Amino acid sequence: MRDTTTLLVQYARYHRDPRNIATHLVGIPLIVLGIGVLLSRPAIPLNPGALWALTPAWALWAAAALWYLTRGGWLVSLSVIACNGLLMLLAHWVALQAGAEWLVWGAALFVAGWVIQFIGHYYEGRKPAFMDDLIGLLVGPMFVCAELLFALRLGRGLREAIEAEAGPVRMRDLHANALR
Repeated sequence: MRDTTTLLVQYARYHRDPRNIATHLVGIPLIVLGIGVLLSRPAIPLNPGALWALTPAWALWAAAALWYLTRGGWLVSLSVIACNGLLMLLAHWVALQAGAEWLVWGAALFVAGWVIQFIGHYYEGRKPAFMDDLIGLLVGPMFVCAELLFALRLGRGLREAIEAEAGPVRMRDLHANALR
């Protein structure tokens, strides 16, 4: 069983270009939101008049949350569980749209997220990590949360471990391209 640090090091090896990282900060939440919208129906109310209902989206969130908790790395695990939970709440609100609007929104968010992801990987010059290891689909949201924690100056030890193995973000490349 690979822990949070091992998974993030492996994922980071595919994500050292700052433009790719930036696209992931947008694209991955859009994908998670789109999946949440698409899986927000059918809904089984937990009691009459309840605001909460059991949906495939919440079942997927719970399964992913359990997986994240088994990886260790409590700061990242709890952050990604909370962020994904907020995205699921938003997804269920979007899914309240009448008719097929919820389906259009879900599909549009999902596709837009993937388009943004592939633009980032064009800059990176590497294929997405999930093409070599499907678990990368679960690690992506961890990566986004870790990057946000690093921006808040949290998780310094994790960041140092990632950079020791995967190398630093290639800021030099970004500056060189900006000068062209």
